[in-house]
Amino acid sequence: MDAVKRRVEHEVFGYTFRGESYNQSIVNWLKRRHNWEIKPEWISFSPGVVAGFTMAIEAFSNPGDGVIVQPPVYFPFFDSVNGTGREMIENPLKLENGRYYFDLDDLKQKITANTRLLLLCNPQNPGGMAWNEKELTELAQICLENKILIISDEIHSDLIFDGYKHTPLAGISEEIAQNCVVCMAPSKTFNTAGLTTSFLVIPNKRHLVAYERVMRLPHLHMGNIFGTAALEAAYTHGDEWLAQLLKYLQENYVFLERFFNENLPEVKVMRPEATYLIWLDFSAFRLTDETINQKLIDAGVGLNRGVQFGKQGSGYMRINIGCPRTVLEEALFRIQKAFQE
Repeated sequence: MDAVKRRVEHEVFGYTFRGESYNQSIVNWLKRRHNWEIKPEWISFSPGVVAGFTMAIEAFSNPGDGVIVQPPVYFPFFDSVNGTGREMIENPLKLENGRYYFDLDDLKQKITANTRLLLLCNPQNPGGMAWNEKELTELAQICLENKILIISDEIHSDLIFDGYKHTPLAGISEEIAQNCVVCMAPSKTFNTAGLTTSFLVIPNKRHLVAYERVMRLPHLHMGNIFGTAALEAAYTHGDEWLAQLLKYLQENYVFLERFFNENLPEVKVMRPEATYLIWLDFSAFRLTDETINQKLIDAGVGLNRGVQFGKQGSGYMRINIGCPRTVLEEALFRIQKAFQE
Protein backbone atom coordinates (compact mmCIF):
# COMPACT_ATOMS: atom_id res chain seq x y z
CA MET A 1 0.00 0.00 0.00
CA ASP A 2 2.85 2.39 0.77
CA ALA A 3 4.28 1.86 -2.72
CA VAL A 4 0.92 2.52 -4.39
CA LYS A 5 0.34 5.62 -2.23
CA ARG A 6 3.75 6.99 -3.19
CA ARG A 7 2.90 6.48 -6.84
CA VAL A 8 -0.45 8.24 -6.38
CA GLU A 9 1.31 11.20 -4.76
CA HIS A 10 3.43 11.58 -7.89
CA GLU A 11 0.22 12.92 -9.49
CA VAL A 12 1.26 12.20 -13.07
CA PHE A 13 -0.50 9.16 -14.47
CA GLY A 14 0.47 9.29 -18.13
CA TYR A 15 2.14 6.64 -20.27
CA THR A 16 5.13 5.09 -18.57
CA PHE A 17 7.40 2.08 -18.78
CA ARG A 18 8.57 -0.63 -16.41
CA GLY A 19 12.13 -0.07 -15.29
CA GLU A 20 14.87 -2.63 -14.76
CA SER A 21 13.98 -2.96 -11.09
CA TYR A 22 10.53 -4.34 -12.06
CA ASN A 23 11.93 -7.33 -13.95
CA GLN A 24 14.69 -7.80 -11.39
CA SER A 25 12.14 -8.05 -8.57
CA ILE A 26 10.49 -10.93 -10.45
CA VAL A 27 13.87 -12.62 -11.06
CA ASN A 28 14.77 -12.33 -7.38
CA TRP A 29 11.38 -13.54 -6.16
CA LEU A 30 11.39 -16.66 -8.33
CA LYS A 31 14.91 -17.49 -7.19
CA ARG A 32 14.07 -17.02 -3.50
CA ARG A 33 10.70 -18.74 -3.53
CA HIS A 34 11.19 -21.52 -6.06
CA ASN A 35 14.94 -21.77 -6.67
CA TRP A 36 14.21 -20.99 -10.32
CA GLU A 37 16.78 -18.87 -12.12
CA ILE A 38 15.41 -16.88 -15.03
CA LYS A 39 16.75 -14.02 -17.13
CA PRO A 40 15.06 -10.60 -17.11
CA GLU A 41 14.72 -10.68 -20.88
CA TRP A 42 12.45 -13.74 -20.67
CA ILE A 43 9.74 -11.69 -18.93
CA SER A 44 6.79 -10.26 -20.84
CA PHE A 45 3.80 -8.32 -19.52
CA SER A 46 0.16 -9.32 -19.47
CA PRO A 47 -2.78 -7.53 -17.80
CA GLY A 48 -3.80 -10.85 -16.27
CA VAL A 49 -3.03 -14.53 -16.43
CA VAL A 50 -6.26 -15.28 -18.31
CA ALA A 51 -5.40 -12.59 -20.83
CA GLY A 52 -1.88 -14.00 -21.00
CA PHE A 53 -2.81 -17.56 -21.82
CA THR A 54 -5.59 -16.43 -24.17
CA MET A 55 -3.19 -14.26 -26.16
CA ALA A 56 -0.68 -17.12 -26.10
CA ILE A 57 -3.32 -19.35 -27.71
CA GLU A 58 -3.70 -16.67 -30.40
CA ALA A 59 0.06 -16.42 -30.85
CA PHE A 60 0.92 -20.11 -31.03
CA SER A 61 -2.00 -21.71 -32.85
CA ASN A 62 -4.59 -21.09 -35.53
CA PRO A 63 -8.38 -21.40 -35.54
CA GLY A 64 -9.30 -25.08 -35.76
CA ASP A 65 -6.09 -26.28 -34.10
CA GLY A 66 -6.44 -28.63 -31.14
CA VAL A 67 -5.80 -27.40 -27.57
CA ILE A 68 -5.71 -29.91 -24.70
CA VAL A 69 -7.32 -29.12 -21.35
CA GLN A 70 -7.38 -31.38 -18.30
CA PRO A 71 -10.69 -31.11 -16.44
CA PRO A 72 -11.84 -30.55 -13.82
CA VAL A 73 -9.91 -27.34 -14.29
CA TYR A 74 -10.08 -23.55 -13.98
CA PHE A 75 -13.08 -22.71 -16.14
CA PRO A 76 -11.62 -19.77 -18.14
CA PHE A 77 -9.53 -22.41 -19.92
CA PHE A 78 -12.71 -23.53 -21.68
CA ASP A 79 -13.69 -19.97 -22.60
CA SER A 80 -10.26 -19.16 -24.00
CA VAL A 81 -10.12 -22.26 -26.18
CA ASN A 82 -13.68 -21.99 -27.48
CA GLY A 83 -13.62 -18.22 -27.80
CA THR A 84 -10.54 -18.26 -30.02
CA GLY A 85 -12.07 -20.84 -32.35
CA ARG A 86 -9.75 -23.68 -31.39
CA GLU A 87 -10.80 -27.32 -31.01
CA MET A 88 -10.95 -28.30 -27.36
CA ILE A 89 -9.51 -31.72 -26.58
CA GLU A 90 -10.37 -32.99 -23.10
CA ASN A 91 -7.83 -35.13 -21.25
CA PRO A 92 -9.58 -35.58 -17.87
CA LEU A 93 -7.56 -36.06 -14.71
CA LYS A 94 -7.78 -39.41 -12.89
CA LEU A 95 -9.15 -39.43 -9.36
CA GLU A 96 -7.34 -41.99 -7.21
CA ASN A 97 -7.39 -42.19 -3.40
CA GLY A 98 -8.64 -38.64 -3.00
CA ARG A 99 -6.10 -36.99 -5.35
CA TYR A 100 -6.04 -36.15 -9.04
CA TYR A 101 -3.34 -37.47 -11.38
CA PHE A 102 -2.53 -36.95 -15.05
CA ASP A 103 -4.01 -39.64 -17.29
CA LEU A 104 -1.08 -40.00 -19.67
CA ASP A 105 -2.47 -43.04 -21.50
CA ASP A 106 -5.61 -41.09 -22.32
CA LEU A 107 -3.49 -38.10 -23.36
CA LYS A 108 -1.54 -40.15 -25.89
CA GLN A 109 -4.78 -41.43 -27.40
CA LYS A 110 -6.34 -37.95 -27.64
CA ILE A 111 -3.47 -36.26 -29.50
CA THR A 112 -4.29 -35.58 -33.15
CA ALA A 113 -2.28 -34.32 -36.10
CA ASN A 114 -3.51 -30.78 -35.51
CA THR A 115 -2.97 -30.67 -31.73
CA ARG A 116 -0.78 -27.64 -31.04
CA LEU A 117 -1.10 -26.70 -27.37
CA LEU A 118 -1.74 -28.06 -23.88
CA LEU A 119 -3.06 -25.79 -21.13
CA LEU A 120 -1.59 -26.83 -17.80
CA CYS A 121 -2.83 -25.68 -14.39
CA ASN A 122 0.18 -25.84 -12.05
CA PRO A 123 -0.68 -25.86 -9.13
CA GLN A 124 -4.00 -27.38 -10.04
CA ASN A 125 -7.24 -25.49 -9.57
CA PRO A 126 -9.70 -26.68 -8.21
CA GLY A 127 -8.06 -29.83 -6.81
CA GLY A 128 -5.07 -28.15 -5.19
CA MET A 129 -2.34 -30.48 -6.46
CA ALA A 130 1.23 -29.19 -6.43
CA TRP A 131 2.37 -31.33 -9.37
CA ASN A 132 5.77 -32.84 -8.64
CA GLU A 133 8.78 -32.96 -10.95
CA LYS A 134 8.20 -36.56 -12.01
CA GLU A 135 4.57 -35.90 -12.96
CA LEU A 136 5.44 -32.77 -14.90
CA THR A 137 8.42 -34.35 -16.65
CA GLU A 138 6.35 -37.27 -17.90
CA LEU A 139 3.68 -34.91 -19.19
CA ALA A 140 6.20 -32.59 -20.81
CA GLN A 141 8.00 -35.46 -22.52
CA ILE A 142 4.82 -36.53 -24.31
CA CYS A 143 4.32 -32.95 -25.47
CA LEU A 144 7.90 -32.70 -26.69
CA GLU A 145 7.54 -35.93 -28.66
CA ASN A 146 4.40 -34.61 -30.32
CA LYS A 147 5.53 -30.99 -30.82
CA ILE A 148 2.84 -29.67 -28.47
CA LEU A 149 3.64 -26.38 -26.73
CA ILE A 150 2.63 -26.20 -23.05
CA ILE A 151 1.07 -23.02 -21.66
CA SER A 152 1.42 -23.34 -17.90
CA ASP A 153 -0.80 -21.28 -15.59
CA GLU A 154 1.27 -21.00 -12.39
CA ILE A 155 -0.61 -18.17 -10.70
CA HIS A 156 -1.00 -20.14 -7.43
CA SER A 157 2.71 -21.04 -7.29
CA ASP A 158 3.39 -19.10 -4.08
CA LEU A 159 0.50 -20.67 -2.16
CA ILE A 160 2.04 -24.03 -1.28
CA PHE A 161 1.23 -25.98 1.90
CA ASP A 162 3.87 -27.41 4.24
CA GLY A 163 5.40 -30.63 2.97
CA TYR A 164 5.06 -29.68 -0.69
CA LYS A 165 6.82 -27.38 -3.11
CA HIS A 166 6.04 -25.67 -6.38
CA THR A 167 7.91 -27.01 -9.39
CA PRO A 168 8.09 -24.42 -12.19
CA LEU A 169 7.62 -26.31 -15.42
CA ALA A 170 10.32 -24.33 -17.22
CA GLY A 171 12.76 -24.94 -14.39
CA ILE A 172 12.94 -28.71 -14.89
CA SER A 173 15.23 -28.77 -17.93
CA GLU A 174 16.39 -26.59 -20.80
CA GLU A 175 14.54 -28.79 -23.29
CA ILE A 176 11.24 -28.36 -21.45
CA ALA A 177 11.90 -24.63 -20.94
CA GLN A 178 12.16 -24.18 -24.70
CA ASN A 179 8.76 -25.82 -25.16
CA CYS A 180 6.65 -23.94 -22.64
CA VAL A 181 5.25 -20.56 -21.68
CA VAL A 182 4.73 -19.87 -17.96
CA CYS A 183 2.00 -17.47 -16.78
CA MET A 184 2.40 -15.95 -13.30
CA ALA A 185 1.24 -13.01 -11.20
CA PRO A 186 1.29 -11.60 -7.66
CA SER A 187 -2.50 -11.23 -7.75
CA LYS A 188 -3.52 -14.43 -5.91
CA THR A 189 -0.63 -14.21 -3.45
CA PHE A 190 -1.09 -10.56 -2.52
CA ASN A 191 -4.75 -9.98 -3.50
CA THR A 192 -3.92 -7.45 -6.23
CA ALA A 193 -6.06 -8.77 -9.11
CA GLY A 194 -7.72 -5.37 -9.54
CA LEU A 195 -4.36 -3.85 -10.49
CA THR A 196 -4.27 -5.91 -13.71
CA THR A 197 -0.59 -6.81 -13.64
CA SER A 198 0.83 -10.23 -14.41
CA PHE A 199 3.67 -11.61 -16.49
CA LEU A 200 4.76 -14.47 -18.68
CA VAL A 201 8.16 -16.16 -18.56
CA ILE A 202 9.12 -17.26 -22.07
CA PRO A 203 12.67 -18.66 -22.37
CA ASN A 204 12.29 -19.44 -26.10
CA LYS A 205 13.17 -16.28 -28.02
CA ARG A 206 11.04 -17.19 -31.02
CA HIS A 207 8.03 -17.77 -28.81
CA LEU A 208 8.67 -14.52 -26.93
CA VAL A 209 8.69 -12.51 -30.15
CA ALA A 210 5.48 -14.18 -31.37
CA TYR A 211 3.69 -13.51 -28.09
CA GLU A 212 4.77 -9.88 -27.87
CA ARG A 213 3.68 -9.28 -31.45
CA VAL A 214 0.14 -10.32 -30.52
CA MET A 215 0.19 -8.25 -27.32
CA ARG A 216 1.53 -5.08 -28.89
CA LEU A 217 -0.99 -4.88 -31.71
CA PRO A 218 -3.88 -3.90 -29.34
CA HIS A 219 -1.44 -2.08 -27.00
CA LEU A 220 -2.00 -4.59 -24.19
CA HIS A 221 1.67 -4.47 -23.27
CA MET A 222 1.58 -1.00 -21.68
CA GLY A 223 0.52 -2.04 -18.18
CA ASN A 224 -0.96 -0.42 -15.11
CA ILE A 225 1.28 2.06 -13.29
CA PHE A 226 -0.13 1.14 -9.88
CA GLY A 227 0.14 -2.57 -10.62
CA THR A 228 3.77 -2.08 -11.56
CA ALA A 229 4.50 -0.40 -8.23
CA ALA A 230 2.56 -3.03 -6.29
CA LEU A 231 4.26 -5.99 -7.96
CA GLU A 232 7.73 -4.63 -7.37
CA ALA A 233 6.99 -3.83 -3.72
CA ALA A 234 5.32 -7.19 -3.07
CA TYR A 235 8.12 -9.21 -4.63
CA THR A 236 10.76 -7.14 -2.85
CA HIS A 237 9.25 -6.90 0.64
CA GLY A 238 6.49 -9.53 0.78
CA ASP A 239 8.23 -12.64 2.13
CA GLU A 240 7.28 -12.24 5.78
CA TRP A 241 3.71 -11.27 4.92
CA LEU A 242 3.41 -14.39 2.75
CA ALA A 243 4.81 -16.59 5.52
CA GLN A 244 2.09 -15.33 7.84
CA LEU A 245 -0.57 -15.77 5.18
CA LEU A 246 0.42 -19.39 4.51
CA LYS A 247 0.28 -20.19 8.21
CA TYR A 248 -3.20 -18.68 8.46
CA LEU A 249 -4.46 -20.47 5.34
CA GLN A 250 -3.25 -23.82 6.60
CA GLU A 251 -4.95 -23.22 9.93
CA ASN A 252 -8.13 -22.33 8.04
CA TYR A 253 -7.89 -25.60 6.15
CA VAL A 254 -7.44 -27.62 9.35
CA PHE A 255 -10.49 -25.85 10.80
CA LEU A 256 -12.55 -26.66 7.69
CA GLU A 257 -11.48 -30.31 7.55
CA ARG A 258 -12.23 -30.84 11.24
CA PHE A 259 -15.59 -29.10 10.89
CA PHE A 260 -16.79 -31.38 8.11
CA ASN A 261 -15.43 -34.51 9.78
CA GLU A 262 -17.26 -33.69 13.01
CA ASN A 263 -20.44 -32.02 11.76
CA LEU A 264 -21.13 -33.00 8.17
CA PRO A 265 -19.06 -36.10 7.32
CA GLU A 266 -21.06 -36.71 4.13
CA VAL A 267 -19.02 -33.91 2.55
CA LYS A 268 -15.64 -35.26 1.50
CA VAL A 269 -12.79 -32.77 1.42
CA MET A 270 -9.92 -33.07 -1.05
CA ARG A 271 -6.78 -32.36 0.94
CA PRO A 272 -4.92 -29.51 -0.79
CA GLU A 273 -1.23 -29.38 -1.50
CA ALA A 274 -1.52 -25.79 -2.72
CA THR A 275 -3.93 -22.84 -3.18
CA TYR A 276 -6.66 -21.48 -0.89
CA LEU A 277 -9.37 -23.14 -2.99
CA ILE A 278 -10.80 -26.34 -1.54
CA TRP A 279 -12.69 -28.99 -3.53
CA LEU A 280 -15.71 -30.34 -1.68
CA ASP A 281 -17.55 -33.52 -2.70
CA PHE A 282 -21.30 -33.34 -1.96
CA SER A 283 -22.19 -36.41 -4.05
CA ALA A 284 -23.12 -38.50 -0.97
CA PHE A 285 -26.33 -36.48 -0.73
CA ARG A 286 -27.40 -37.79 -4.17
CA LEU A 287 -28.73 -34.40 -5.23
CA THR A 288 -28.52 -32.68 -8.59
CA ASP A 289 -25.90 -29.98 -9.06
CA GLU A 290 -28.68 -27.41 -9.32
CA THR A 291 -30.20 -28.54 -6.02
CA ILE A 292 -26.86 -28.47 -4.20
CA ASN A 293 -26.17 -24.98 -5.47
CA GLN A 294 -29.66 -23.70 -4.64
CA LYS A 295 -29.51 -25.05 -1.08
CA LEU A 296 -26.27 -23.15 -0.57
CA ILE A 297 -27.67 -19.97 -2.07
CA ASP A 298 -30.75 -20.23 0.11
CA ALA A 299 -28.40 -20.54 3.10
CA GLY A 300 -26.57 -17.39 2.05
CA VAL A 301 -23.36 -19.11 0.97
CA GLY A 302 -21.77 -18.51 -2.42
CA LEU A 303 -19.52 -21.32 -3.66
CA ASN A 304 -18.35 -22.17 -7.17
CA ARG A 305 -20.37 -24.94 -8.78
CA GLY A 306 -18.25 -27.96 -9.61
CA VAL A 307 -19.70 -28.31 -13.11
CA GLN A 308 -18.15 -24.95 -14.01
CA PHE A 309 -14.84 -26.81 -14.04
CA GLY A 310 -16.09 -29.49 -16.42
CA LYS A 311 -18.60 -32.31 -16.24
CA GLN A 312 -16.10 -34.17 -14.05
CA GLY A 313 -16.95 -31.63 -11.34
CA SER A 314 -20.53 -32.82 -11.00
CA GLY A 315 -21.39 -33.24 -7.32
CA TYR A 316 -18.58 -30.92 -6.21
CA MET A 317 -18.40 -27.33 -5.00
CA ARG A 318 -15.32 -25.13 -4.59
CA ILE A 319 -14.86 -22.99 -1.49
CA ASN A 320 -12.37 -20.15 -0.97
CA ILE A 321 -10.73 -20.23 2.48
CA GLY A 322 -8.70 -17.07 1.88
CA CYS A 323 -10.82 -15.13 4.34
CA PRO A 324 -11.03 -14.32 8.08
CA ARG A 325 -11.75 -17.43 10.13
CA THR A 326 -14.92 -15.89 11.50
CA VAL A 327 -16.28 -15.63 7.95
CA LEU A 328 -15.26 -19.21 7.19
CA GLU A 329 -16.84 -20.47 10.39
CA GLU A 330 -20.13 -18.72 9.64
CA ALA A 331 -20.16 -20.13 6.11
CA LEU A 332 -19.56 -23.67 7.40
CA PHE A 333 -22.33 -23.39 9.96
CA ARG A 334 -24.69 -22.27 7.20
CA ILE A 335 -23.66 -25.20 5.00
CA GLN A 336 -24.24 -27.61 7.89
CA LYS A 337 -27.69 -26.19 8.56
CA ALA A 338 -28.64 -26.30 4.87
CA PHE A 339 -27.81 -30.00 4.52
CA GLN A 340 -29.10 -31.23 7.86
CA GLU A 341 -32.58 -29.74 7.63
